[in-house]
Amino acid sequence: MTDKKDKLIIGLTGGIATGKSTVSSYLAEKYFIPILDADLIAREAVSINSPIFQNIVNRYGEDILLNDGNLNRAKLGKIIFNSQQEKMWLENQIHPFVFDDLQSQIKLLSNSIIVLSIPLLFEATMTNLVDEIWVVNCDFFTQLSRLKSRNKLAENEAISRINSQIPLIEKVKLADIVIDNNKKLADLYTQIDLIMSKKSITPNSYLHR
Repeated sequence: MTDKKDKLIIGLTGGIATGKSTVSSYLAEKYFIPILDADLIAREAVSINSPIFQNIVNRYGEDILLNDGNLNRAKLGKIIFNSQQEKMWLENQIHPFVFDDLQSQIKLLSNSIIVLSIPLLFEATMTNLVDEIWVVNCDFFTQLSRLKSRNKLAENEAISRINSQIPLIEKVKLADIVIDNNKKLADLYTQIDLIMSKKSITPNSYLHR
């Protein structure tokens, strides 16, 4: 197994609905790079009957559940995006679980490059997990439009979710690499290919690493 010092751990982040999933999917499909997705791990953290799931039910009651017994994520989202105190409480439940899981998975992987897709990389203070930070950036109105469309949110709800994160302009200042996602998909892919070529990584070369 490769030691961490022999791996390049990339932290892929940005703002909500800026296109992180599109970037990570492209890296996985074209360059065969393993993607560790913090959102998926967070879902596992609150899976039915897990300790964190039980804590959430104890705090908010069974009204927070769907008919099938799973969490009503829409209802939970409305609670935490309207209360900083509740948001902090939930994050204090989930973030340590995500951090530990990512750390464990990194140790198990022998790949020379690993991407951690962590939407709250800065907010959750997980930057010490990574060697390099990539921020997917777009302008506010593009982000707002994408979020409203994707999550079927009213404008005020979408703005509240954007504002719950560190401003993108601040994340860009802390980035090693900034990927602009204001234009067409082809432009986004071209940027990623250029970044990878500068690292001397092509799809074929990575297969032999």
